Amino acid sequence: MERQSVSIPEALQKHQYTWLVTGAAGFIGSHLVEQLLKAGQRVHGLDNLTSGKQENLQQAIAEAGSQHTGLFTFQEGDIRDAQACREAVEGVDYILHHAAVVSVPASLESPRETCGVNVQGFANLLEAARNADVRRVLYASSSAVYGDTPYQPKSESHATAPLTPYGLSKRVNEEYAQLYSRIGWVDTVGLRYFNVFGPRQDPNGPYAAVIPRWQARIRQGKPPVIYGDGEQTRDFIHVAEVARINIQLALHRHIEGGEVINVGTGRQISLNELAGMLNTMAGEQHQQQYQAIQYEAERPGDIRHSRADVSRLTGFLGRAPAGIEAFIQQRKEQLQCALQGRIAT
Repeated sequence: MERQSVSIPEALQKHQYTWLVTGAAGFIGSHLVEQLLKAGQRVHGLDNLTSGKQENLQQAIAEAGSQHTGLFTFQEGDIRDAQACREAVEGVDYILHHAAVVSVPASLESPRETCGVNVQGFANLLEAARNADVRRVLYASSSAVYGDTPYQPKSESHATAPLTPYGLSKRVNEEYAQLYSRIGWVDTVGLRYFNVFGPRQDPNGPYAAVIPRWQARIRQGKPPVIYGDGEQTRDFIHVAEVARINIQLALHRHIEGGEVINVGTGRQISLNELAGMLNTMAGEQHQQQYQAIQYEAERPGDIRHSRADVSRLTGFLGRAPAGIEAFIQQRKEQLQCALQGRIAT
């Protein structure tokens, strides 16, 4: 069957659906809330606020515009609580599930908690969705399901070999979701995220993602820290792209239940290259000197190379997602415009 792309404004201009975003106060979740509110949709957010922040939601609502504030409701709750899940899905059309323990190192330290949140919590949500006749559950999986398998790029048809409790929990999520779809209980679509970056990503803590952590250190005049030799590669995709992809695929009529889809750009960059790009950008913005990279020992569970095969994603979207270079170039252009504006005045 020919795959057809979906325009978010066109699809949502005709209907106002009710969406549940789990992990709504988190990094990706808050961007989902923002995009849905901008489209005039009713949004219910669920978060236990363990790692999510109310300020993320406040920023999301502010970005969406005050005229949409009344479309958002929030429930503080934990997906490990089956009753909280049942309450959250009441009257919901679509679920975008992003509540999880998301740190690979944290999962190695607390595998039991990772299993409880990521596996049992997801099972609670699927069962609640089944009983509430939800149209579709779109859930966050991860490229961590592939492990450090040697093939590049990673294709959805390749074997999986998780290296950590986090990766394993996401693979189990996929099995649960595919079973529920196969039986006909719930229509599900899993998104195997590669490396998502962008605003509201937490730079603090031992498990912070690499880009915000490096940006924070460079602004402080400190060197970026790389675990290993820096030649490991990653496929980075901006969170705004991820939010758009979630909504498009949730509404897509030609995706079969149980599908799993890579969400990346199909392009890779080494950590050494990335550190150099961020150093250069910070230098242009803050007139700082280049910060030499600080190398530390490799961490357990880290993957050497990771790049997505995005042919399936591109087929559904009708376009290729933009890579990190495009967003860095955009930032540079914005900076140049701001500097020119200051000079002109």
